[in-house]
Amino acid sequence: MNSITIGIIGGAGYTGGELLRILLNHPNVQIAFVHSKSQAGKPVYSTHTDLLGDTDLTFSGDDTRALVQQAGLSAIFLCSGHGESAKFLAENPVPDTLKVIDLSTDFRDESNGFVYGLPELQRERIRTATKIANPGCFATSIQLALLPLAQAGLLTDAVQVSAITGSTGAGQSLSATTHFTWRNNNVSIYKAFTHQHLKEIRQSLTSLQPGFDQPIHFVPYRGDFTRGIMANVYTPYAGSLEEARQLFETYYAGHPFTHLSSTPVDVKQVVNTNKCLIHLEKHDGQLLITSIIDNLTKGASGHAVQNLNLAFGLPEEAGLRLKAVAF
Repeated sequence: MNSITIGIIGGAGYTGGELLRILLNHPNVQIAFVHSKSQAGKPVYSTHTDLLGDTDLTFSGDDTRALVQQAGLSAIFLCSGHGESAKFLAENPVPDTLKVIDLSTDFRDESNGFVYGLPELQRERIRTATKIANPGCFATSIQLALLPLAQAGLLTDAVQVSAITGSTGAGQSLSATTHFTWRNNNVSIYKAFTHQHLKEIRQSLTSLQPGFDQPIHFVPYRGDFTRGIMANVYTPYAGSLEEARQLFETYYAGHPFTHLSSTPVDVKQVVNTNKCLIHLEKHDGQLLITSIIDNLTKGASGHAVQNLNLAFGLPEEAGLRLKAVAF
């Protein structure tokens, strides 16, 4: 097919930078503009310094209404902070033909005509969507640990989740808990039992298992590393471990980025990739599901490109065969 011409709103942050790294090497994408209020007029590589030599794009500070309505534009990614996407779309009407992929929390409840963009849950709806709400990073990892059980109606009790994320999950803006001297050699809990991703997790699980009304006890941790999420999820399960493995393998057959591992997994296996790796164990009647992703790729920008591929009829893996750091 012809090239897809895209624009990025909020391109100076972590998710914008990660999108650029992927899309500059995507075989079917041309980048029309990268917009940033704070960096307007500066070369993209002045902010994303690793892109020196890869692009001569300059951050646009032009009227955004004109940018999103320019002829030939196929899609835009919204990478600004939470609450900003709804404000942007209210102030800048986009053509009906323009596909919008939002990386914020603003439309994950499928309001305003958005489709929740978790391919492992509703790939066919994403293929025909004009507006796609990209899932959250913790939500992606935790949902991929639970979707097969929900589809089989096997979530019968409370779900316990303990998950840790890298510092990039907090975004690029500085705060006391992202400062190096505080984060280094340190681990902390935040938003225990109240994390905002719980809403979208429950939304997805109940779409597969409508009667599921058990609590999801989620304790998130800040890790002293840069990228990656490890979620350890457990819940009562009456079947055998082999039956659980078969259930997960069947559910994820045909999904190119989610894979079951027969051996324990570690975060470096997925950092810099769009993969989710899952490992299962059974202990004292509990099924333990370990799910690992990179919070910036499968948890954000890579996932958004996966949705772009689906929405434009491209191979799901286009531009996303990325190498893990490994060591």
